[in-house]
Amino acid sequence: MDAAPTTFAELPLDPRLGVPVPFACSSPRDLDKRRVTQCALSRVCGVCGAGLGRPIAFLGTGREEARNAFHFPPTHEECATALLAAYDGVGEGVLGQDEAVNAWVLVTTAAFEFVRPGREDLDRRPTFQPTAVLSR
Repeated sequence: MDAAPTTFAELPLDPRLGVPVPFACSSPRDLDKRRVTQCALSRVCGVCGAGLGRPIAFLGTGREEARNAFHFPPTHEECATALLAAYDGVGEGVLGQDEAVNAWVLVTTAAFEFVRPGREDLDRRPTFQPTAVLSR
């Protein structure tokens, strides 16, 4: 489960889409549940796998921002910005999203809660809920 942290430039490229595959993903589309949990519990970046400091960045959809519940793990702000640029224009669901995202949001915070789904939840993916949001 553990993997050495890497720089953004060293991330493996998906041969079909030509985009980098983040640490927390098994492909550009799919999140790796074990890696997502590792990011939460070990406080490592979902993009590069290195330890997180502050601020912490979350990227996702406007709907995730409105619910304050993101599916993609926390990242370094620089990693989130680079990932958004690399995925700009990809016309299909990526980074744990089922559908293509027209506009991503980037939220920075000092801390977060990792929330695992309950038995009654239809969406079985854990979420990250930023606390003390610094910027949107």
